[in-house]
Amino acid sequence: MSALPGLADVRAAAARLRGVAVRTPLLEFPVLNARMGGRVFVKPEIFQRTGSFKFRGAYNRIAQLSPEERRGGVVAWSSGNHAQGVAAAAAMLGLKAWIVMPADAPRIKTERTRALGAEVVAYDRQRDAREEIGRRIAAEHGAIIVPPFDDPHVIAGQGTVGLEIAEDAAALGVALDAVLVPAGGGGLVAGTGLAFPDAKATAIYCVEPQDFDDHRRSLAAGERVGSPESAQSFCDALMAPLPGEMTFAINKRRLAGGFGVSDAEVASAMRFAFEELKFVVEPGGAATLAALLSGKFEARDKSTAIVLSGGNVDPQLFAEVISV
Repeated sequence: MSALPGLADVRAAAARLRGVAVRTPLLEFPVLNARMGGRVFVKPEIFQRTGSFKFRGAYNRIAQLSPEERRGGVVAWSSGNHAQGVAAAAAMLGLKAWIVMPADAPRIKTERTRALGAEVVAYDRQRDAREEIGRRIAAEHGAIIVPPFDDPHVIAGQGTVGLEIAEDAAALGVALDAVLVPAGGGGLVAGTGLAFPDAKATAIYCVEPQDFDDHRRSLAAGERVGSPESAQSFCDALMAPLPGEMTFAINKRRLAGGFGVSDAEVASAMRFAFEELKFVVEPGGAATLAALLSGKFEARDKSTAIVLSGGNVDPQLFAEVISV
């Protein structure tokens, strides 16, 4: 395993991303505060390039490739958001990109990945190993693999989300009690943890689909524990079957715990975000809001920040969710 990134790496990533990534705002809504009985600060990465936080880590990784490494292009595997982040970053930097995506990925994510110039290679979630497909492509073309989460540069890039939260909260004179972050492979929550080095001052929690709560169970066990093969969720962005080796090494030291949310709770949060906050949020992106609204996390009398990690939801699915 490569050396773990630290706060200095997150700050270096922020400098690298300045003027390239969107510095998304930290927003407060009276309606949400009233509902929760505390102050809630929302970090909407739905406004990020390609519609999710993933662009940050992808660009930070690819921008550091040497001229020789860039010649073969890059390859990545993703359910959609990392795919678009890598495709966009590669296009901006003039590199060829291959993206290994599940055949059942939301159509909007697949189409937009292609539109960004990447070559999409489909695979079956149940039968194929996406990592093996990606490594084969890398070997054939001399391409550099851009992992979705288990990479120090990717983690540092995602950590700029947390760094911006910390900076903006400080500018508002707010001492955050907790930050809730969605977790799939764990890169975003690991990077956010790095940006908040004082664990006693600000608690960092991961939020996952209840059947893919491998981080929560791994934290309790003290070692990486995978999700059952039968696990299902419509939070397609948060369906990594096992915490990353590198991300868990950070998260087991930094996280205060985790929460699992049901699809019904996530759908309710998506409706609330649309009706009350006027946001379009994808299922995985709404997991943190679901943890608040369902009462899984008690926000009363606290100052809490939540990350809405992405807004790349299939239009038909979104219409079904908000029409209930």
